[in-house]
Amino acid sequence: MKALIIVDVQYDFLPNGRLPVPEGDQVIAPINRIQGNYDVVVATQDWHPPDHQSFVSQHPESNLYDKITVQGLEQVIWPDHCVQGSVGAGIAADLDTYLVAAIFRKGMDREIDSYSGFFDNGYRKDTGLAGYLQAKGVDEVHVCGVAADYCVFFTAMDSLRKGFKTAIVLEATRAIDPHLFATKLDLFRAEGGTVCG
Repeated sequence: MKALIIVDVQYDFLPNGRLPVPEGDQVIAPINRIQGNYDVVVATQDWHPPDHQSFVSQHPESNLYDKITVQGLEQVIWPDHCVQGSVGAGIAADLDTYLVAAIFRKGMDREIDSYSGFFDNGYRKDTGLAGYLQAKGVDEVHVCGVAADYCVFFTAMDSLRKGFKTAIVLEATRAIDPHLFATKLDLFRAEGGTVCG
């Protein structure tokens, strides 16, 4: 059984959003086109409280994209984004969701960020995604969406760690920093991951 994980195709990560991924909207058409090739389709959704500790509004002494330590973990300071219930947190209307069987929300704990769709960044809380896929009989996972160098990458790495054969769908991902993504893609391949599309 093969699953597609659609990562964070939300308004705040698209052009004109609070944390826009360059060409983030360009992932939507290929994702819509390939969904029917999978036995199971799920999505993740960044879903932050308004006082999330990754937000620049919570750290007036810091600048955007600084790296600080929160709860013993390195934390990038991001623009406030994907606040629970906001328009920016909504899944893009152009994304076909008729095959999406479940949506897994992440980043809900104000104290810790969650790039991966499987766990928070400190591996303290499990979203339930792995158990869901295992219960469906999934053994192969393809990951797409935004941002390739953060949430897509960490979701794909955790998919490998959970024992799934894992690929990143290149045509259906976009990165904040393509050079950083290229480096991370090497790490992903070194752990046994592949790319497709």
